[in-house]
Amino acid sequence: MKKDPDTSIRRGTKNVFADLGFPDAETHLLKAELVTRIQGVITKQNLTQTEAAKRMGLSQPDVSRLLNGQLRDVSVERLMRLLTRLGCDVDITIRSHGKAAAPRDTIRLQAAAS
Repeated sequence: MKKDPDTSIRRGTKNVFADLGFPDAETHLLKAELVTRIQGVITKQNLTQTEAAKRMGLSQPDVSRLLNGQLRDVSVERLMRLLTRLGCDVDITIRSHGKAAAPRDTIRLQAAAS
């Protein structure tokens, strides 16, 4: 009887993209997290893809592709702007590793006032 290939289980990191050997794994993870937030906002606001598309300035097929993880041609900045168009503020914090953030360390992208 032929022995099965290695089927052992190994604990991964918190970044599945790094575990799978993707180049630029941190960017892939960030994009996935931002899209998860976009999906959450769409769900919380009970928006259809067509309604969400209108708010974000996209077509419905573009929203569908986005929510299905087709992110190759979408930048992190664009995803953050889409969140602001859905009414979210996005904060970017830049600080030294291991240090607490000071107010001046945060850049805020604000949602447009309704």
